[in-house]
Amino acid sequence: MPRWCWLLLALLVLWLLAGAPAWASEGTGGSLPYEDWLTKLRNSVTGPVAFALSIIGIVIAGGVLIFGGDLNGFFRTLIFLVLVMALLIGAQNVMGNFFGRGAELAQAAPASAPAWASHRSWA
Repeated sequence: MPRWCWLLLALLVLWLLAGAPAWASEGTGGSLPYEDWLTKLRNSVTGPVAFALSIIGIVIAGGVLIFGGDLNGFFRTLIFLVLVMALLIGAQNVMGNFFGRGAELAQAAPASAPAWASHRSWA
């Protein structure tokens, strides 16, 4: 048997024994014990209830800062903290509505033949 046949046979065996590639993708996650409650926390912080509460927090904190008069340092810092948290949650929801919440995978439409291919004159 020639040497190129052995090489071809070796390449064929190597190709048959090679496994399929396992492409990395984001799925349901690993088996880490804290992923479930982190996902629940993310969903509740970015939901419509959190958005409504952030709007209410912005209005109340702004009203207290404008009409609150002379506030002591701790209470003023606490109001600013509430205002910043409300702005962060509200901005995340607004940006998510404007630009989407991540990758959207749509099913590809079946490919159709070009118009010139439908006229088979040879058949």
